[in-house]
Amino acid sequence: MTTTMVRPPASARRKKPADHGSSGEKLFKATPLTWIGLVAGVILSLFPFYWMIVIASRTNDAANAWPPPFLPGGKLGENVERVLANADANIVTGLLNSFLVSGTITVATVFFGSLAGFAFAKLKFRGKNAMLLIILASMMVPIQLGVLPLYILMAELEWLNRMPSVIVPFLIGGFGIFMMRQYAEQAVPNELIEAARVDGCSTWRIYWHVVAPALRPAAAVLGLLTFMEQWNQFFWPFVVLADPANPTVQISLRTLNSAYFADNSQIFAGTLIATLPLFVVFIIFGRQIIGGIMEGAVKS
Repeated sequence: MTTTMVRPPASARRKKPADHGSSGEKLFKATPLTWIGLVAGVILSLFPFYWMIVIASRTNDAANAWPPPFLPGGKLGENVERVLANADANIVTGLLNSFLVSGTITVATVFFGSLAGFAFAKLKFRGKNAMLLIILASMMVPIQLGVLPLYILMAELEWLNRMPSVIVPFLIGGFGIFMMRQYAEQAVPNELIEAARVDGCSTWRIYWHVVAPALRPAAAVLGLLTFMEQWNQFFWPFVVLADPANPTVQISLRTLNSAYFADNSQIFAGTLIATLPLFVVFIIFGRQIIGGIMEGAVKS
């Protein structure tokens, strides 16, 4: 006995799913309006830096001229030498102090933030949620509200006009702990920690050999954001560093701008000097910033 297979009519056949590659390409393909918006955004972002270079490379008279010049001049080297030779600004000392302050705070913030973030994300202890809530609440308090008691504390410790008064209060912050906690929650599987405990690892060894490598992208982002924030810090160093011979770079720039007749070419040349280290740091580690942000977005 034989059976015959009857093919369904062509209209009843199941159609193959359409290839959405072309539609996807159309969905993500940049339109001319998108390119115009991106180019405009790049120009608006880069123009202040270009204008800084233009003014820093000209004389003060040219900086105040109308219409203003739009091409760099030939006085950049001379203006930079004037800034470096300005004894009132002490910009070289300011650069060194800012490197010390920003670097120390960055290392401490990344280390303590990742350590506390690991504890809040993966360890069980009494009062964890309450402590995390307190840390989050501390992020909502502006630094201006704590200036007076913090200043009195620095005076009692005899740290005024010294670098510890700028470094110690900011060695750890709530943002770093919360950021590393959120990243550790997704990036470190519980099974990996349990396997390390079965192998006999202590909590410190688990952090150092298992958790810290997994947190490296987020640590790079946190470190660079912290470095840039502390490099641009002005308010608190201005309060506790009254000695003009021991400034940070932002205090040095403020000194350049405090003259009765402002020398704009010298001010912009000093600003250029203070901005270059941030450019170098961002260029070197920019790929880690973008990669860490994208990896965290994918995991979340």
